[in-house]
Amino acid sequence: MINLKDTIVAVSTAQGAGAIAVIRLTGPESISICDQVFKSVKQGKKLVDQSANTIHFGSLIDNDKELDEVLVSIFKAPNSFTGENTVEVSCHGAPYIQQKVLELFINSGAQLAAPGEFTQRAFLNGKMDLSQAEAVADLIASRSEAARRVALQQMKGGFSNELVHLRERLLNFISLIELELDFSEEDVEFADRKQLVGLVDEIEKVLSKLVSSFSLGNAIKNGIPVAIVGHTNAGKSTLLNTILQEDRAIVSDIHGTTRDVIEDTINIEGITFRFIDTAGIRKTSDTIENIGIDRTYGKIESASIVILMLDINDPDEKIHEAISDVKDRMNEDQKLVVAINKIDLLNEKEIGARFDKNNFQELSGTDAIVPMSAKLQKGIDLLSSELIKTINLKAVDNDEVIVTNARHYEALQRSHESISRVLDGLKSGISGDFLAQDIREVLSHLAEITGGEIHTDEVLGNIFKNFCIGK
Repeated sequence: MINLKDTIVAVSTAQGAGAIAVIRLTGPESISICDQVFKSVKQGKKLVDQSANTIHFGSLIDNDKELDEVLVSIFKAPNSFTGENTVEVSCHGAPYIQQKVLELFINSGAQLAAPGEFTQRAFLNGKMDLSQAEAVADLIASRSEAARRVALQQMKGGFSNELVHLRERLLNFISLIELELDFSEEDVEFADRKQLVGLVDEIEKVLSKLVSSFSLGNAIKNGIPVAIVGHTNAGKSTLLNTILQEDRAIVSDIHGTTRDVIEDTINIEGITFRFIDTAGIRKTSDTIENIGIDRTYGKIESASIVILMLDINDPDEKIHEAISDVKDRMNEDQKLVVAINKIDLLNEKEIGARFDKNNFQELSGTDAIVPMSAKLQKGIDLLSSELIKTINLKAVDNDEVIVTNARHYEALQRSHESISRVLDGLKSGISGDFLAQDIREVLSHLAEITGGEIHTDEVLGNIFKNFCIGK
């Protein structure tokens, strides 16, 4: 349980040795605690007497011995990250020095911070809402440019502002309904039902769009899963090794070499893709290989993008049968990219005679056709370009609100269900008290996202427990 009267301390930079490290204190006594052990180069200079947002050079003193030369940055409430008096001490980055500085502040009255406690204090002190606080963790953990941009947009309040706007409109709506209930005996109608239907319909569309954005947001945050599937010896493992530029999968002319799923990630143009090499699809009596093939079908269903590797020398019937088999296991939201491999075995004239790319794509109903040679690394750039095209990067480029947090997604789903009931109720002419109840549910679910109705330490502790210490 957090006590805002305590002053906490933690190392805020990454673990290990470095040129510098930052030790952060926050709380009512942070400046005075630092004053106890800090000696400025200007004799007699006290930190408590200094202006906010200033930096001071001096030394930390431990039992009359100089521990390290440091820079001390002062931030005063409420104009700091946590909304409290905050001190950031930049010392040399040796792990031993970091530990001794930490011990020095603890011995002087500070308490070691819990994971995420600085950000949790920022939330409790009204410096940010809960969705912004969670975006801080996402920003720290971002592994790609797209993930960074989405997290930064949320941390700056893009998502929160959207929810605030929705809540304001719903509050105006429910106020009119509640007013009608107060005058129910007079049979007065303050709210124009046609206008309310239009308003609720608009809000429903916004919530629906936010819910739908989670598939993209989750993929950007955790990496877009790409399953590489196809017949045995089509070149799947060679493609994975070529994309990753390392030998992750065994490559052999023997059929059925890959029997289990192999995964690795790579960043392409600011997007993290999780490539999954799977067992080749064929009929076999090998029990272990059949288990791998079953896993292949499972990965097809869970992937956002499926790369179907085909041998250019395969007969048309085998190619179209493979495409049909894979498409039957995919849903409308998944993308299918067909990679026609081993073009190095044919010359340009033979490749042109083998298939007409545009006609082939139209007949097969795929999202893209890429002729390539995984062995000679031909067509890899084209494949990468096609993968990028399958992602709706316009939403990221336009700084649209994209939901990346599973907790937010669940709350938005419940909000959408409630607002749909409101819309159905308005159209069917149900009484105002039932409408008001459904609207209150929408408001309650939206408040769960920003933290407006979250008060228990258990819930907050669960949200912040995965933050790094010092943040």
